[in-house]
Amino acid sequence: MPIAGGLENAFAVGAATGCDCLQIFLKNQRQWKAKPLTDEQVSRYRQAQNETRLSPVVAHAGYLINLASPEKAVRQRSVKALLDELDRCEALGVSCLVLHPGAHRGDSLNAGINRIARSLDAVHQTATRYRTMILLETTAGQGTAIGYRFEQLAAILDRVRESGRLGVCLDTCHLFAAGYDFRSAEGYAAMVEQLDRTVGANRVKCIHANDSKMPCGSRVDRHEHIGKGKIGKAGLAHFVNDRRWAAVPMILETPKGRDGRGTDLDKVNLKRLRAMIRA
Repeated sequence: MPIAGGLENAFAVGAATGCDCLQIFLKNQRQWKAKPLTDEQVSRYRQAQNETRLSPVVAHAGYLINLASPEKAVRQRSVKALLDELDRCEALGVSCLVLHPGAHRGDSLNAGINRIARSLDAVHQTATRYRTMILLETTAGQGTAIGYRFEQLAAILDRVRESGRLGVCLDTCHLFAAGYDFRSAEGYAAMVEQLDRTVGANRVKCIHANDSKMPCGSRVDRHEHIGKGKIGKAGLAHFVNDRRWAAVPMILETPKGRDGRGTDLDKVNLKRLRAMIRA
């Protein structure tokens, strides 16, 4: 949900759309720095949440953060930026912060995983008492992005000292683009079994529900409207009807805009997703 004009505005838009929960950026996602939150901003945010009762709120970390970078200066800047995001989460009472694990930029995968783990250790060492949980998001594997296989996320978790402070965010578009074909019941069951065996299904704290413009295994991240992409309704229906995710917030990251009738596309996609739920 948009935060233009103030973080608190996301709640009004979310309520008007019919959301139960929502995701926001805590600042401009394509900039390193932002002014610290004021007490007044925090107060307005908490008041808006109390009035709308939308919960939980999930935050998404900025896109510039790269904990896997082979450049020390970039990693240090990324750790500092991630700590700033966590500061904002703590002030607002946001329980989870979704993070793209990082990209190794042509270095080895193993070295990139090690750098992510050490960077997360540095964050945890500084933010010792913070309650916000960082969620490592599955990626499509575009470029040198890490996290497109469950084994890669498991390797990060295994190497982080305080891995109990970390969770996972599944993105359906990213999973599909990475090569997980869950359109059939058998394919979905096999994927979840592999997830549970490597990462642990209990670590999933958020799901991004998106269709995909690109075919399975393309390693290209292009979100599409629900039921209009290569995944289709049948594949996404497995997620919304899996009782393991009953208490897990599902977030739409589908393209914004309006359809031919002038209806907000967020409302359209939300209606389509909810219509897949079997009684």
